[in-house]
Order: sequence, then C-alpha cells, then structure tokens
Amino acid sequence: MKLYDSAMAPNPRRVRIFLAEKGITVPTVQVDIGKRENRQPEFLTKNPYGGLPVLELDDGTHISESIAICRYFEEIQPKPALFGETPKERAEIEMWQRRMELGLFNMVTGCFQNTHDFFKGRIKQSPDYGEVCKHNALDRIAWLDGQLANRKFIAGDKYSVADITTLCAIDFGRPVNIRIPPELTNVTRWHKDVSSRPSAKA
Repeated sequence: MKLYDSAMAPNPRRVRIFLAEKGITVPTVQVDIGKRENRQPEFLTKNPYGGLPVLELDDGTHISESIAICRYFEEIQPKPALFGETPKERAEIEMWQRRMELGLFNMVTGCFQNTHDFFKGRIKQSPDYGEVCKHNALDRIAWLDGQLANRKFIAGDKYSVADITTLCAIDFGRPVNIRIPPELTNVTRWHKDVSSRPSAKA
C-alpha cells in the first residue's frame, strides 16, 4: 500500500491528518504538481482525473478523492471514529462535513484556482468568480462563528472529519488572504484548538 501525496495541496493534507489521528502510517510518494507530474500518462493510469491524493492498495486498486480514502481507513480501523459511532453521530458528521466541503473548502479552492498565479496557464481562470468565492468563504467563516458558540468542534463535542476539512480549508486560504477576522472569537478558539493537535502538522 502507498499514498500518492503532494505536500503543498489541501486535499492530500486532509488524508494525512486523518491518518495521523488514526495512528496509521502509510508510505508516501510525493507527486510534483508544480511540474504537472499528476497530468502525465503514467499517473493518469492511477487516477484519470489527475487529482491527488491517490491510495494504491496491495492488489493494485487505486482509490482517489480524499473522503473516499478516509472512509476506507475508517472501515479497516474504526477507532478512533472520525465519521461517528452511532447512526445519529454519523448523520450529523456527514451533514457538517458536506456543509464545510461545499460551503467553505470549495469556495477557498475556487478562489485560489481562479486568482492565484500558480494556476495561470494551467486552467481558464475567472478572477471575478474567484472574488465571489472569496466573499462566500468569508461569509461562511462568519456564519460558522455563531455555530461554534455552544460546542467545541464543528459537528459537536467530538473531533471528526468535519474538523479536518474545515481546518484544511481555512489554512489553505492564507495565500489568497482568506483569514479568520479577529472578532470571530469562536472560530479563532476552535482553530487554535485543532491546530494544536499533533495531527495538524502531518
């Protein structure tokens, strides 16, 4: 088993944090997205979509998409449960994971893809849309501050995959100046707490 990884990208970081929380070690292969190694024919046989991360199993199966990979490891090592233990917990964590992925993570990455120099010449950029994404991301962070007023983590009292997605989204916003405003004390408290976990350095 091996994990095709990119140290600079937010989606692979989601899997690395997840694995660190589980205490699972998987050999990694760094793929240089700056040199477009993920767009070369050899890599596209592993993931035709060209994205990272990709988990290669011992039988040659390739699994891409961060949450799919995380779910695989949740199944083979259920503890600690990062997708929930009871039907209610699983549903609530799934709800918040989707909210954060669609409403924040995708907005941050949309801003980066459409405004940052890294993607110039790689995709057709729309700076105006990138600014819309930035505005939406900041709105979502402000909304989240109210949601965190009475609970410790994104989906409740337990750390979960929803926290991982949210942390990676907010941290990836730094290059495009998407940051937590200082007046948002609940998000600031949450971010400090989850960033202090050893897994955050994975």
